[in-house]
Amino acid sequence: MTIAVYPGSFDPVTYGHIDIISRGASVFDKVIVAVLHNRNKEPMFSIDERVALLREVTKDIENVEIDSFNGLLINYMRERKAKTIIRGLRAVSDFEYEMQAASINKKLGPDVETFFMMTNNNYSYLSSSIVKEVAKYDADVSDLVPSAVEKALRTKFKHK
Repeated sequence: MTIAVYPGSFDPVTYGHIDIISRGASVFDKVIVAVLHNRNKEPMFSIDERVALLREVTKDIENVEIDSFNGLLINYMRERKAKTIIRGLRAVSDFEYEMQAASINKKLGPDVETFFMMTNNNYSYLSSSIVKEVAKYDADVSDLVPSAVEKALRTKFKHK
């Protein structure tokens, strides 16, 4: 069984993420979407909220599991017996960071490969940061995120 891990902050999950998840699920036997607790970012949604939203929006993709982790991705990969990391590339600007991350992951885990997927052109401009910025001003984000995420964003911004 080929197990791949798609790590990220998913704060919040977008249609771009879902595109990578569903395409990854068609390539690998199992895709674990792993929500990272990134100490360098101040998330809008808690880990539990992000996990719940991801479970909701991927419930129809049978071979997808949602999880969370702290620490080094390579340690998590070993723990889950996964050999492939899935990463999405939106633009050339993503490549330099992703190449560095893939290189250090290869050094720390020589048996782990990084599988890069080009984002669908419809989502090449899309990021969680852009979604939050647009939603903050009560603009329509229905074509950027699933309805459950749109509702969660509205709730968050009403309480701020």
